[in-house]
Amino acid sequence: MRLLHTADLHLGRQFMGLSLEADHEYVLGQIVDALVAEHVDVLVIAGDVFDRASPPNSAIRQFNRFLKRVAEETAAAVVMISGNHDSGDRIEAMSVFSTASRVLVRGIATAAEVPLVLSDAHGDVAFSALSFSYEYAAREVFGDEGISTPADVITAQIAAARAYVPKGARWVVVAHAFVAGGAAGETERALTRVGGIETVPAEVFAGATYAALGHLHKPQEVSASHIRYSGSPLAFGFDEAGAEKSMIIVDLNAETVDIRTLPFRPLRQVRSLTGAFADLLAGTPSEDFIQAILTDASPLIDPMKRLRVTYPNACHLAYAKQARAQEVKTLGTGSAVVTPVEMIGDFLKVVRGRDASGPEMAILADKLHVAVSAEDRT
Repeated sequence: MRLLHTADLHLGRQFMGLSLEADHEYVLGQIVDALVAEHVDVLVIAGDVFDRASPPNSAIRQFNRFLKRVAEETAAAVVMISGNHDSGDRIEAMSVFSTASRVLVRGIATAAEVPLVLSDAHGDVAFSALSFSYEYAAREVFGDEGISTPADVITAQIAAARAYVPKGARWVVVAHAFVAGGAAGETERALTRVGGIETVPAEVFAGATYAALGHLHKPQEVSASHIRYSGSPLAFGFDEAGAEKSMIIVDLNAETVDIRTLPFRPLRQVRSLTGAFADLLAGTPSEDFIQAILTDASPLIDPMKRLRVTYPNACHLAYAKQARAQEVKTLGTGSAVVTPVEMIGDFLKVVRGRDASGPEMAILADKLHVAVSAEDRT
């Protein structure tokens, strides 16, 4: 049986104020094309279908169009769960496939984690869809006041699901969580709780033939090759500049699992450009999302407006020396004592990229002495 695993669509999201609707449409089309070309049996969407609980109507319509294409143009069954960005009720209420028998949509956790069971030449495959759930909701669902962490939630869901898996069936678990050992980026919403622990141990998926995960936006395996994050189809921040996004093709054989990836082709790349302003202006015009790091020694007049002549979707600009200013200096317990004047001198060096001159340091010392003396007299 062949699966296509994706997650973290985040429909309705913007990139620093710029619409991603066309970009999402482009990658959704690639998913449909892959379902057809690869003769996929099951499409798995591991949460964060939408970017927020109340997505714009345009995002809802876009997803409904996508599901309609999947139903009409492919033979794939669908397994889908809610993520931490989604409204569980909204995902649960998805009715596009309400008359189909090859669909499992789970937006709200349940103690009766009945799987979707499909069959191929090798026997049954059970799909358990473990929707994202907060601890307070899981305590009520499972009647267990001891549930206090995301790991407790997943453990309870796995135990409930395992009870319904047919004997001898291959088992696919779909979940939305931060599994320990995974590499997070800057664009994932934290799952931490007050007094809680964010990560889930990979061991909770013991017994699963394949674990299709969502939440982390970087494609990766965690702990074992069959425990996988597909990553998001689109890059949502400049920390992902140049990163290759992909969907996962999984072949469930009789005894083995074959895994490979198909790259997404973005409509617009996310790129970070560093150089002199004049050199960037002379570059090839592009609709890509651009972050410009200028190496010019002095600030320029209205550089973003001028940069957008060449790069209409430029959305962040900084100077290289400002980047240096972000460096944080710390003093360890074994460090030598630093005077206030020396601290100010260090700050000026970071901001300006050069040491303060002797006369400047003298002026600083004099002004600081006057300020301290005035404070002492009050």
